[in-house]
Amino acid sequence: MSVSVPISFEFFPPNTPVGSDKLKTVVQDLAAARPEFFSVTYGAGGSTRDKTLSTVRDIAAQGFDAAPHLSCVGSTEAGIAETLATYRSQGIRRLVALRGDLPSGTATAGAFRHAADLVAFIRRTQGSDWHIEVAGYPEYHPQQRYARRDLEYFAAKVRAGADSAITQFFYNADAYFHFVDEVRALGVTVPIVPGVMPIYNFAKIAQFAARDGIEIPRWVALKMEGYLDDAASIRAFGIDVVTRLCERLIAGGAPGIHFYTLNQSGLSLEIWRRLDRA
Repeated sequence: MSVSVPISFEFFPPNTPVGSDKLKTVVQDLAAARPEFFSVTYGAGGSTRDKTLSTVRDIAAQGFDAAPHLSCVGSTEAGIAETLATYRSQGIRRLVALRGDLPSGTATAGAFRHAADLVAFIRRTQGSDWHIEVAGYPEYHPQQRYARRDLEYFAAKVRAGADSAITQFFYNADAYFHFVDEVRALGVTVPIVPGVMPIYNFAKIAQFAARDGIEIPRWVALKMEGYLDDAASIRAFGIDVVTRLCERLIAGGAPGIHFYTLNQSGLSLEIWRRLDRA
């Protein structure tokens, strides 16, 4: 039995030739899951623009659909238009539109204050021949104090022309389902794909979660911490936790699963295989 929903995977641009060669192998490994696309992140203020483009080209050259991230804060309309033209010339028609963060030491937000402004600009200048993903935050954006405002910002991105959304990673399925219910009540109808982070390194995942306001269930954290340096038990338990999360999401109607891979294939593939056998 095959997984009943589309699967996609996210990478970051490698910094070295060795990393680039490794990622090509990771892409081939993950191809077993028949992914809908691979996405590639984009550094603050476009700091990895060339590396993102190079990674997208490599993925496309291997015969797969690639979706570059595009963050707009600190950018000009001319700069965004140039980036879009470059991707268009490479046959890219799918992207993940984000506000992003200002590079350290930069004071101006540029021409775009919010991701909704970027989405609206793309639709106004490029028409409808791009598939635009936007980000969703089931446990709310870490810089947002008011849940209602965060939901309204998300709805504004969709109204500006987004085709679908991918969420920040989470480990509490109820947070995802509640988020979907809340934005549906605001009139949002596009697919909202949950983002899932396999537990590669619990200390690092916990650091990411603390930074981004993501809840790790207490029972998961305590059990992980109890394994100490038992890498095999940590890996096995982490796979079980994330597989059960995915099973619940799919059973509850999630339209896909987006894996944050950290440029590794092993855990994502094992979770996919378990889902594929379910």
